[in-house]
Amino acid sequence: MPRRTATMLASTLILIALLCAGVLMKVPYSEMSPGPTVNTLGKVGGEPVLQISGRKTYKTSGNLNMTTVRVTGADYNMNLVEAVYGWLAHDSVVVPHDTLYPNGKTEQQSTQENAEEFSQSQESAKVAALTELGIPVTSRVVVSTVIKDSPAQGKLHAGDVIKAVDGTAVKQPEDVAKLVTKHKPGENVTFTVIPAKTAAAAEKAGKEPQGSEKITITTAKAAKENRAIVGIQAGTDHTFPFRIDIKLADVGGPSAGLMFSLGIIDKLTPGQLTGGKFIAGTGTIDDRGKVGPIGGINMKLVGARNAGARYFLTPDDNCKAAATDTPRGLTLVKVKTIDDAKKSLEKIRTGDTAALPSCSAG
Repeated sequence: MPRRTATMLASTLILIALLCAGVLMKVPYSEMSPGPTVNTLGKVGGEPVLQISGRKTYKTSGNLNMTTVRVTGADYNMNLVEAVYGWLAHDSVVVPHDTLYPNGKTEQQSTQENAEEFSQSQESAKVAALTELGIPVTSRVVVSTVIKDSPAQGKLHAGDVIKAVDGTAVKQPEDVAKLVTKHKPGENVTFTVIPAKTAAAAEKAGKEPQGSEKITITTAKAAKENRAIVGIQAGTDHTFPFRIDIKLADVGGPSAGLMFSLGIIDKLTPGQLTGGKFIAGTGTIDDRGKVGPIGGINMKLVGARNAGARYFLTPDDNCKAAATDTPRGLTLVKVKTIDDAKKSLEKIRTGDTAALPSCSAG
């Protein structure tokens, strides 16, 4: 066999061996890629994403698309060849497995957590939108979760309205922890609550819940700190003056909050926020309308541009990363609050795009 042929054959065999080794060699990485985008003003499966009843709504046009990211599952074992391909590809990102599933979190746990965050983001989106429109929303501090085997188990229940702790009125969820930690472990703390069933019945009847009762709980010591706890997580419950439903399955996480809020505002106000333009975006939102950062920003930009978006509403804290690799034809618009977003939409609608707040990579 000629030397040249033998060399080529040996090189080919080595290459094949390396490829086989790469396929068999598992690496601790996961992949993120652009997920589907959904127009919050449109329909999915024949149903409107935003459904409002009990209040006059107005015709909308254009797109206010929320964006998503696909990720590989917690049990997916990426091989070296896939990791290298992902690193080289423009439309995917390879990240350490623990970035997506920290502390051994299972896919089921991650899905549950994302579902809870998605539900909370919907509530905050409704509150932020109605507050921006000057429509009153009644808010209450409630028991969100009771930890198993904690002092509160059997005494407090999810949905109980917390009116006061030790006689001090509670106005924000964080007030509860502050009042409980004034005690030493082993001391009694008294909660004034309206039971969840009573509160639910009142809400269904459109009335403010009444009929509080006092419950005394002996505090315990926190697992890693010398502070008093009772074993609950406090949250906020809202009563809306009319019904707002968000119909969207198989989506998780809090990052659609901003776009849901804008969609609600568009449906409840005359005129059209988008002016018929295709606008996408992302960002968490709190009850006060503040926009927060999200993960996977660059993948969301790619997904938005592939769907046809021309403008992308970008949380201020994500601007730097987004500006380093912006798809051609997509204009980034920096937003800090829902009011910022509304003002930017007005500029887009009227063609005053030179005045849009932009993102900088510097």
